[in-house]
Amino acid sequence: MRNKSRPSASKSSGSKSSPFNYTSIAILAGVFILGVGVGIGFSSTATFSPQNVASRDFIDRAAPNPELCVQYGASAMVTDARIYVTLNPFNVYVSQPTMRPGCVLRTNNWAVLEQQKLVTSDQVNECKNRMNTFGFTGTLESKPEINCVYQNEAAKNFFINQPGVGAPPPETDKF
Repeated sequence: MRNKSRPSASKSSGSKSSPFNYTSIAILAGVFILGVGVGIGFSSTATFSPQNVASRDFIDRAAPNPELCVQYGASAMVTDARIYVTLNPFNVYVSQPTMRPGCVLRTNNWAVLEQQKLVTSDQVNECKNRMNTFGFTGTLESKPEINCVYQNEAAKNFFINQPGVGAPPPETDKF
């Protein structure tokens, strides 16, 4: 009787090595995650045009008299819109809003406007009596539009108190 030799069990039958091993998959995943992170970071801070107002720095640079505004108040986005209300029939109409850069001064910095004779002492007293402050658009050198503005305490900032987001310093929200 002849011994038929059997194929040994150590040979693998039909196994192919994968072109991707765990190391290459991990490297590709890392590159993908890094690419997504860089893309998000770039798109949220890139401000190449006024259509992409994605940072406070862009708003600060666009404010009228930016150095004065940051030192004595805060830069702002000013929205102008007209609201029309008819009574018979009752309807509300809103015009297309316009956006432009502006500045809101802290109450203790109104002297900047008074020194340049842009507001009178009567206007300051009237605004102070209503516990308001001044906001303006346009540069201070070229007849800015100055208004006594009211800080709405009832307005909530839904961007703060989010999980993982710290609260702003307390001195930045009061004027």
